[in-house]
Amino acid sequence: MSLTSAPTLTTARLVLRGPQKRDLAAFAAWVTQSARMDAVGGPGSERDAWRGFIAGIGHWQWHGYGFFTVAERASGIATGRVGVINHIEWPQPEMAWHMFDGFEGRSYAFEAACAVREWAGRSLGLEPLISLIAPTNTRSIALATRLGATEERRDVVDGEDCIIFRHLSHSDPRAIAQAAEAIA
Repeated sequence: MSLTSAPTLTTARLVLRGPQKRDLAAFAAWVTQSARMDAVGGPGSERDAWRGFIAGIGHWQWHGYGFFTVAERASGIATGRVGVINHIEWPQPEMAWHMFDGFEGRSYAFEAACAVREWAGRSLGLEPLISLIAPTNTRSIALATRLGATEERRDVVDGEDCIIFRHLSHSDPRAIAQAAEAIA
């Protein structure tokens, strides 16, 4: 059972849904053990994971959008989170992604991001979205570029250096083509 009002989005291989209690273990493993946490402030404790998970639920309640849990359609296994977030000091809503260990390199983040971009634009009117990416996070920079996002500027947000990428509008022909491929 979803803990939020998140809709369910589907793609060719994925289901994007609201967080469920069973997702906490995979999220906590990512927060406490993944080397990729270095790109988002460094690894955290079980307590940090709990707070982040609960904050994600609250984000949906406050804004009406947030992180979707990304799960494989075939297995139902949670593979990461992709969604739209807007923290207190953010310049505007951000499309963000986190793939859990063992699920990167499969284009799941790309597929999910295409679905989220289309949903956020069509259903919420949030566009064009941005992504705040650490200059050292080469994998996220590559994904943003693959999605057609362009570097808008460099800034410091929440005390961290970042590159602000501007995404395509959901109605841009390139975004439509990407969504058709990913969602089909």
